Amino acid sequence: MANVAASFLEILTEEGDESTAARRRKLFRETPQQIAMRWIMGAAYACQPKRARDLPFLMWNTAADMLRGGTRDPGPASLNARPEGFAGVCRDIDPHRIVTAARRGYFPWCHCGPLKWWTRDERMVVAPGNFRISKDAKRLMRRGDYRVTFDEAFDAVIKACAEPRKGRPVLTWITPKIMHLYAALHDLGIAHSFEVWNKEGGLVGGGYGIAVGRVFYTESQFSRASNTSKIGFACLNHHLAKWGFVLNDGKDYTTTLKDMGFRTIPRTEFEAVLAAHATAETSAPQKWTVETDLAAIAAA
Repeated sequence: MANVAASFLEILTEEGDESTAARRRKLFRETPQQIAMRWIMGAAYACQPKRARDLPFLMWNTAADMLRGGTRDPGPASLNARPEGFAGVCRDIDPHRIVTAARRGYFPWCHCGPLKWWTRDERMVVAPGNFRISKDAKRLMRRGDYRVTFDEAFDAVIKACAEPRKGRPVLTWITPKIMHLYAALHDLGIAHSFEVWNKEGGLVGGGYGIAVGRVFYTESQFSRASNTSKIGFACLNHHLAKWGFVLNDGKDYTTTLKDMGFRTIPRTEFEAVLAAHATAETSAPQKWTVETDLAAIAAA
């Protein structure tokens, strides 16, 4: 991890980094109205009946941890019974700490208020080689209407992932702080994006995550056209399998992930996989590029 920290410092001092930082500040910003709406919707999310009973525990444990100065490195000692998976308020968070936490199964997440560390009692995961592609996605992949790239538009992808979904309320945990942290991880070659482009060159789908040893954490995806994120995700998982990744973590259960071959495993099993593979090497190239065309992936 010393190499990660050193590389991060080097990136900050590279010639031309000021223009990159300025561009990201402009792209990743929120308006006062967006901030207010995120807080309103975040509070509404926390007050839903299935979560409201844990809200007093969240508020108490958050306040208690803040009085202690927060949590730099989450782990079993900082984990609370309620709410499930809460492991403290992020203190001095930076790319190095995100990677350290990921190797133990923890991640930063919050709609509003101080950024917090979380894990899950059950994780939704898939071995990349067992990923299932839907019939509709396969049909589009064979038609050649789209192309997929890796790491060509990370900043645009993470910004798009934070945008409102069609027909859904404005609620996101991908705040400007999260965007800056994961953009820094991308600069270090740890966070990666996949992009789906239409024939006109428009970005119509994508997603991003981080590679920790032979485990990939999928953070978020977006679609601006039907099935586009599924096409890109299929391409990503094909390459993860090809490069020797043993697991793709989607965090929480969804029917969409289940249809793609994801399954739930207990945290203890997930942590055992991390212990064996979170520091292992893969055959992934230093700069990720697509090595197999979509038609071949759909036919596999």
